[in-house]
Amino acid sequence: MRYALDDTQHAFVEHVRDIAQTHLAAVPATEGRVNRPLLLELGKHGLLRGLFGGAAEEPLDLSSGDAAAMQLCLLREALAQTSTEAETALALQGLGSYPILQSGRPSAVERWLPGVVTGEVVAAFALSEEGAGSDAAALSLSARADGDGWLLHGEKLWISNAPEADVYTVFARTTADAGARGVTAFAVPGDASGLSGEHLDLLAPHAIGRLSFDGVRVGPEDVLGEVDRGFAVAMRTLDLFRPSVGAFAVGMAQAALDAAVDWACTREVRGGPLVRQQAVEHALAEMATRVEAARLLVRSAASSYDAKAPAADVTSRAAMAKLFATESAQWVVDQAVQLHGARALQRGHLLERLYREVRAPRIYEGASEVQRTIIGRGLVRARGEEQ
Repeated sequence: MRYALDDTQHAFVEHVRDIAQTHLAAVPATEGRVNRPLLLELGKHGLLRGLFGGAAEEPLDLSSGDAAAMQLCLLREALAQTSTEAETALALQGLGSYPILQSGRPSAVERWLPGVVTGEVVAAFALSEEGAGSDAAALSLSARADGDGWLLHGEKLWISNAPEADVYTVFARTTADAGARGVTAFAVPGDASGLSGEHLDLLAPHAIGRLSFDGVRVGPEDVLGEVDRGFAVAMRTLDLFRPSVGAFAVGMAQAALDAAVDWACTREVRGGPLVRQQAVEHALAEMATRVEAARLLVRSAASSYDAKAPAADVTSRAAMAKLFATESAQWVVDQAVQLHGARALQRGHLLERLYREVRAPRIYEGASEVQRTIIGRGLVRARGEEQ
């Protein structure tokens, strides 16, 4: 029972579910755009505060430069079971703002984080490019020296919350031909001169877009971490958020499993409930086993992060959690759709939305193939160190 929740954690999960059902579900949904009323509601009820650890009623402490991975995972899983839109809105706030908390100058933290917590400031994480998705170290957005600052030129693609965000964590190349060692992270205002963008229309329903940088100026106060060391900022952020992507997947899978069990127990087929067919019973058993295994991997990775385990261990566990949880969720949701039949594909059905939503997590923040590479290289590296 190493990863069983204690009473405080159980209470937190129930509190999040209650807010989601009572307040968040009443906010009109949007697709392909930032839902600012929903973000304000998340802020009003203290859930965005939960991104950075501590209870909602406690004073906000932005001095730690870190967040609690287990709390983030519990928050995302609980929200995903009720509202995937609210979960995604919250997660993108955290992904975009965590590098500022972790590595920003005090002035940047004070400028952006209070608004992120209230939902008044929309944050975004801008790493991917047309030719630098899975190979993030290949990014080409350039940061050319200009006095004591830099001018950004180039494009970012597949950026969540773009082009509507108020602040972007942007990764740009400050040293040519240096791979991961020549990248710097910057906090860039959404209304910066020379910054423009457009929405993209994807199968997944959340806001995502393209950004164009035409001489966007950033100064030394906008640097996150150290110059040419921005890749470390990105990886530390992903080590925290990859397990929580797994938690999002677990929440979706649990919602699909719950729907499948309810349907199988109430649907009458040949004079009895659908669940009396052994094939259906076995399918539900396999679904439940995969959900629980994914949940335990996520909690293992979160515990490793919170315990400040060696970096290699944290990275490998985060990759395992994201890989297994997202792949399992895809399978579980698909099985739930199969059990429901055509009705599950009707617009507005819970499983119809989950079917569209569950596909993207296998790609973003490192596709499943990337996670396998991370895990495999970690095994080889560990063997070499033992020898």
